[in-house]
Amino acid sequence: MSRPQPREFTVIRKAQVTPNMLRVTLGGENVKTIAEGQEGGYVKLIFPNGGGKPLMRTYTIRNQSTEEIDIDFMLHEDGGPASTWAQQAQANDTIIIGGPGPKKNTDASSDWQLLVGDMTALPAISVNLEELPDNAKGYAVIEVVSKEDIQPLKHPANIEIKWVINPHPGTDANAILEEVKSLDWLDGVASVWAACEFNSMKALRDFFKKEKDVSRDNLYISSYWKLGVNEDQHKIAKRDDAEQAL
Repeated sequence: MSRPQPREFTVIRKAQVTPNMLRVTLGGENVKTIAEGQEGGYVKLIFPNGGGKPLMRTYTIRNQSTEEIDIDFMLHEDGGPASTWAQQAQANDTIIIGGPGPKKNTDASSDWQLLVGDMTALPAISVNLEELPDNAKGYAVIEVVSKEDIQPLKHPANIEIKWVINPHPGTDANAILEEVKSLDWLDGVASVWAACEFNSMKALRDFFKKEKDVSRDNLYISSYWKLGVNEDQHKIAKRDDAEQAL
């Protein structure tokens, strides 16, 4: 099935979820081109670039209805084109969006779950938690900028949420790792889902593969950004890292 061509969406409204997370609700006729059940799938937001190649930024569909989709933006001090656009967007503004691409869900059939990420991954983790069966067990370890950025999340009763406060995301590659290391590793096979800053991802990947022997089949791990570089430079770093990891 071919992916839909980029098309125009309209800003309906905005809401501040937490101090560093802004939700933009998009609608318009083209919402109907997104199949049902795409919460957690990724889309490409496409921004003009002064006559150059358009800038594309990747975001997760947080909520979806027949008329609207929500996209949550982490607000950075040195905001890139996407978070800057989100902060400035007004009702009836338009944006070109490509996708959605496939969802990356944790394997609910495993003995237990471990979801790990920072605020850029919080929308995807939130959807994963909502879609787990009620009897799922395990942990979600989530890094946020401040206590005020802790969100109430719908999750199975036996999934324990651990919040890590890091006021300067990306500057301490081991902040999430140290919390993960402190967990009581449960019996059975874990399904691990992790997404965060590039250097944090590498530290977590080493831990899961070398210390916990998590197999490739039970591990989804991705870097969503890299401190100090834009998404295009990050893509190159990801590609180089993937080649070295082979």
